[in-house]
Amino acid sequence: MSPTLAIIAAAPDNLAVADQLSSQLDLPCLGVSNPTDISDFAQVLRCGEQIQLCATGRKAPGPVVVDFVAGTMAHRRKFGGGKAQPVAKAVGVRPGFHPRVLDATAGLGRDAFILASVGCEVLMLERNPVVHLLLQDGLRRLREAAVLDPELATVAERLSLADREDSAGNWLAQQAEESWPVVFLDPMFPPRGKSAKVKKEMVAFHHLVGTDDDADDLLEPALKACYYRTVVKRPKLAPHLSGRKPAFALEGKSGRFDIYTKHGVPG
Repeated sequence: MSPTLAIIAAAPDNLAVADQLSSQLDLPCLGVSNPTDISDFAQVLRCGEQIQLCATGRKAPGPVVVDFVAGTMAHRRKFGGGKAQPVAKAVGVRPGFHPRVLDATAGLGRDAFILASVGCEVLMLERNPVVHLLLQDGLRRLREAAVLDPELATVAERLSLADREDSAGNWLAQQAEESWPVVFLDPMFPPRGKSAKVKKEMVAFHHLVGTDDDADDLLEPALKACYYRTVVKRPKLAPHLSGRKPAFALEGKSGRFDIYTKHGVPG
């Protein structure tokens, strides 16, 4: 793990969890602390009601957290347009067809959650151990909230995370040919030009994850593992993955979905 990352507890009651994560991730635990008071580490994982990835220092932006229950995700689930959302269109969702999706580069799980909310069964893969931990924590809180919310319960039943951290390339290579209806890829792309203006709270996430230098190697195993299509999410001006032109693309204001088809989606 990176020596620029440490574990802190939000309060004394959270020290046991912080110590456990310190051992699990082989990172130092700084005890109960505030991210703004820390200068020896660029980032910390803060253990409280949520597990948060925080930049440190007096002018640090807000934390990065996986929250499937409230905030942006709740708004997108309730008011985002449902099956009309671009990611739903890209994987082929339509009345009577909600394909099982492998999100091979899950990141913070936002697209996976949207797909689960419109009826798809989604398995998330994530190779970064810290991001995998954030996803685990987000799923835990989603399932706790689902006990009292039947609508959330149906979403929680459809959304899962692979038990261990693994690279998409390794995992896809082990899948039987055409065993997944849809494979979804959203590799990290190095920001450049205007696209470098990411939200301040995401700076810590980009610093932690970096870029997926092996992204081009994912397309062929994804195409082999999928049955209907492989969908690749890209910045609008980014080159095609592995230099391979898709069958078609859905373009938005700042990004696009490149769609590589194999068998026709049921009409």
